[in-house]
Amino acid sequence: MSKYKITLDGTTYEMEIERVEGSEPAPVKAPEAPAVHPAPVQTAAVSAAPASGSAQTAEGTVVSPMPGTILSVSVAQGEAVQKGQPVLVLEAMKMENEIVAPKDGHIVALRVAQGDTVQGGDALFEIGE
Repeated sequence: MSKYKITLDGTTYEMEIERVEGSEPAPVKAPEAPAVHPAPVQTAAVSAAPASGSAQTAEGTVVSPMPGTILSVSVAQGEAVQKGQPVLVLEAMKMENEIVAPKDGHIVALRVAQGDTVQGGDALFEIGE
């Protein structure tokens, strides 16, 4: 027989446990992981964010791919930009996301400034020829 002391919430209990001959402990089975089902995909009026790090409407307005805070803006209104050039940094879920120009052109309008909070789909800037 084995003796054990167990303390629960500050109270100590003494236990005696007897092992019965010929009995084996029951095998411990790991719990099954719950089934993972992908979330349904919803389409929006704006195209999904391409790998370049920005989403653009047909008119040239680049929108936020997710909610977050604008950490920095690296261009000025009227400035020429090249496709892939960083325009601003959006912080979302403690990650810094570089939003880049989706095409060559000029920044027609900046819709955000450093420190602004945006939602997914909010206009960030407009790019024109």
